[in-house]
Parts: sequence; structure tokens; C-alpha cells
Amino acid sequence: MTGVAGFIGSFVARRLLDGGHQVYGIDNLNDYYDVSLKRDRLARLTPHEGFTFEQLDLFDRDGMLALFRRHRFQYVIHLAAQAGVRYSLENPFAYADSNLSGFLNVLEGCRLMEVEHLVFASSSSVYGANRKVPFAVDDRVDYPVSLYAATKKANELMAHAYSNLYQIPTTGLRFFTVYGPWGRPDMAYFKFVESILRDRPIQVFNQGQMKRDFTYVDDVVEGVVRVMAHIPAAGAQTSSDSQAPYKIYNIGNHQPVELLRFIQIIESALGKPAQTIMCPMQPGDVPATYADVSDLIADVGFAPSTPLEVGIGQFVAWYRDYYGA
Repeated sequence: MTGVAGFIGSFVARRLLDGGHQVYGIDNLNDYYDVSLKRDRLARLTPHEGFTFEQLDLFDRDGMLALFRRHRFQYVIHLAAQAGVRYSLENPFAYADSNLSGFLNVLEGCRLMEVEHLVFASSSSVYGANRKVPFAVDDRVDYPVSLYAATKKANELMAHAYSNLYQIPTTGLRFFTVYGPWGRPDMAYFKFVESILRDRPIQVFNQGQMKRDFTYVDDVVEGVVRVMAHIPAAGAQTSSDSQAPYKIYNIGNHQPVELLRFIQIIESALGKPAQTIMCPMQPGDVPATYADVSDLIADVGFAPSTPLEVGIGQFVAWYRDYYGA
């Protein structure tokens, strides 16, 4: 598993370890956000006998290929990436190194070792400027509005090419605004809670006229684990003429929530009102996300369903405990 010290990665790893799997996790522990949070996530995994960790950067071609040669991995779950839409405006080369060159190293490792199934993280951001909602996996995704989104679309194309050329069973997962305990400090919900508790104003972009399909981390984990066990056969992407053993799914709560309502839910969980600054739309942002999860339901019998009030309550409880707030 790549990105094992990350938010989603640490949760998926813990679920697999609890289920009796052996997990070999890698992460470069970069300082995009607080490294101590990443190390604390890892500390929750290290007591498991089946867990092994190696600090390794995806961009390290020799190190990645040596890793694959040393171990015959049955499954590869690739969750590592340079995340964040806005940061891609500041440091675009980090996205090329990690999300493009790094992913190519993962694909080459899978090719050399003939893994049984590669599951990789894509993103709802690939839908870009699409106006049709809900977003379906067979919609065209040709108009990304950020470099981050473009790299995630590139990952899907690269993965399909390898799946087609080398018959590597591959599944891509388009995650929709994942949130929950142990989450990323650069995400809006994390910043909102932090700012409200510290009596600081929060920035509300596009004057609050935005909707997001917020997806609780436990639901994402359930989706990843079910998909991992569902290995695609040739021609799995039935909406195309592709004969590759390749499939794409949305993993979202399929219930978009308006940003102002989202803030109200956070206020309720904190028992404290927010101070707001209304701002214009940020470059690279989109007004709405909304997942069509019909393929996920049909193939693995699952759809995310955790109510936002429940998930935000869990996050606030964790935040207060972890930070002593």
C-alpha cells in the first residue's frame, strides 16, 4: 500500500490488518502538512504483527522497482499522491513527480511482478467543468480545471494503457470529498473546526454557493476493501469498447450538501457559531460535486451512507481529543 501514513491509507491499512491481511506500507512522510500527524497514524498500525513500513518516495525509481522485486505482492493499493487543488497552483512540479512519474513506477512494478489486482485512487476532480449531475463514470472528463485534476485523469489513462497492454486487473476509485477523524489539515472541514474553536473567521468561497458530496472515511474504507476483492475481468468497463480488465468507480455519499448547510452542521457539533468572510470562487474549484454510485452498488453491493451530522460529530470528537481543544 502506498500512502499508508495518509488519511485514507491509514484507515484502509488498519481495516486490512484487522481482517488478517499482511500489509507492506510505504510513504515518503513529506511535509505538505504536519508530519507528526502522519507518524501518529502510523503508530496506530505498528502494533499489528502483519504490518511492515518503509519510508520510500514514489519518485525513487530504483527504490520502487527494488521494492517490487523483493516482495511478491498479491494486491497493490495505490493511495499516495500529492494532494490538494490549490497547492497545485503553487508547486506544480510536485504533482508531476508524485502523481505522474511516481504512478508510472507503481505501474512498472505491477507489470514486472504480475500482481493480481491494482486498486488506485483517482478523484472526483476529474469531472472538472462538467455540468451534468450526478457525475457518472461514463461521463466525458476532458476538461480539468486544475493541474491536480489533470494528473488524476492522466493516472486513469496510464492505468488503462498498462491494463490493456499487460492484462493487469486494475480498478480506479474516484473519491468524493473524504472527511473524518485523523483527516488532512488542508481540508475545509478541518480548517473550519480549527478556526471556529480559535475564534478566527473562516473563508466561504463563491459566497457559499457550492455543494459537495461529503463522504465519511469509514464508507470509503468499506468501498476500497470490497473493490479490492472484486477483480475486474476483460471488458469490465462496459460503457466502452475496451477489452482491458479495467474498471472505474465513484465512491461518494451521493447526497451533495450546500456549503452553508455544511457550516451549520459544524457549528452545531461545536456548539459555537462561525465568523464568516464571503469570498469569490477560488481558481481550480468547481461549484458542485455529486456521485452516481450505481456501478458500485451493482458490482459490490455497497454505497456510502453515513449522514454528515454523524461524520462531523465523529471528527469534532476526535479533534477535541487529539488537540486538547
